[in-house]
Amino acid sequence: MTEMRTQLFINGTWTEARSSLRSALFNPATGEQIATVPVGGTEDARAAIEAAYAAFPGWSRTAAEERSVILRRIYDLIVANADRLAEIMTLEQGKPVKEAKGEVLWGADFFLWYSEEAKRINGEIIPSSRPTQRILVQRQPIGVVAAITPWNFPSSMITRKVAPALAAGCTVVVKPAPETPLSAIALFEIFEQAGLPAGVANIVVGDAQQIGREFLDNDKVRKISFTGSTPVGKFLLEQSAKQVKKVSLELGGHAPFIVFPDADLEAAAEGLLYNKFQNNGQTCICANRIFVHETIEAEFTELFAKKLREVTVGNGMSDVNVGPLIHERALAKVDGHVRDALAKGAKLVEGGARLAGGEYESGHYYAPTLLTGVTPDMDVFREETFGPVAPFITFRTEDEVVAMANDTPFGLASYLYTRDLATTMRVADRLEYGMVGINESALGYVQAPFGGIKQSGMGREGGQRGVDDFVEIKYLNLNF
Repeated sequence: MTEMRTQLFINGTWTEARSSLRSALFNPATGEQIATVPVGGTEDARAAIEAAYAAFPGWSRTAAEERSVILRRIYDLIVANADRLAEIMTLEQGKPVKEAKGEVLWGADFFLWYSEEAKRINGEIIPSSRPTQRILVQRQPIGVVAAITPWNFPSSMITRKVAPALAAGCTVVVKPAPETPLSAIALFEIFEQAGLPAGVANIVVGDAQQIGREFLDNDKVRKISFTGSTPVGKFLLEQSAKQVKKVSLELGGHAPFIVFPDADLEAAAEGLLYNKFQNNGQTCICANRIFVHETIEAEFTELFAKKLREVTVGNGMSDVNVGPLIHERALAKVDGHVRDALAKGAKLVEGGARLAGGEYESGHYYAPTLLTGVTPDMDVFREETFGPVAPFITFRTEDEVVAMANDTPFGLASYLYTRDLATTMRVADRLEYGMVGINESALGYVQAPFGGIKQSGMGREGGQRGVDDFVEIKYLNLNF
């Protein structure tokens, strides 16, 4: 097993937490303990914030070209260490190592993109009211950023926040998910190797409540960037209002995937398979409700079921398509949704049970599952499953499917497959989602603004818009 560091990184120094407590980490594929990490708390978070605050003046005044060079160096080092980073991720998170490497390289691309964007954080000159006046607008870094990241994408969710923050001239404190701190720590080893100045990027792992409370209460933190559950996001937003901290949130999703009768069914089935079973369905943008027109239901169900039977499940360190779920609670939720749907009349086409015995004995495995006959009264229709379950719902008309698709408080990602341009434009306009995939089931492109509406969050990550949440607008009224 690859050697892994297990410490906090504060002000350019690897250190233990103030508390002597350590938390054990377990491989979700085998149940084996792989490491222990410090249990950081309030004092550790405060020290990290102080370090970031002290480093901010120097980093924010560093020439954009110089920041760009360091970000590009981080990109190069992540790429060079991709195999090691992928192995660490698979050991603690479970996804297949080839998929983990794909995430690592995708995450690296944010540093490549923002190494260039660092030189393009432009201001503007506005036509003035008098010949002796100039109105100037500057975009300046907001200050110390507290970034809270999830376990499902433990590398790329950090790079997607840290890269634009550093490009803008901000300093950061990262609090990774307790399930997957090793991927985060490994990235900070690279930040150190790349020559990032002390205090510019800091990591604190440990007690979520204590660390989060310090992020909220410490007035030196000017921005909180969070990816995670909607209830936690709402709490952070509410508490941040006390100091009017800037907040960006990427929260839960409940994505509709609509297959119209004129769709390329082969492309739709392939797209759905990739989208639904990436990371074993543990993604915020994966299809949670698959709407299939009644005239093609039988054909599309048969086509997709055939593809589903070819999906291999197992330890992510081997050559498989799907790994384990993150923990026992996730397994119980997935199975609960399936049991509820079956009790209310859904039909089980494939899967529908925990995988146990043999190689599955100690891991959190669930069979890739296909349900048909799903209706709005079922939990799987109303709640985000976050697991390998594909629920099929039939529809007759465009109005009907749009109404069902929008019947949720969430508005992150949505998908539709059709060959008709008019249908595309009408439906895309009416879907209440921040992102719409049209004959495409992948949405995570570094040059595109990723984010949702309604209770799926606020702000955007990626692309030119990704810097916006890390800058303040300053207006200069210059007279002479």
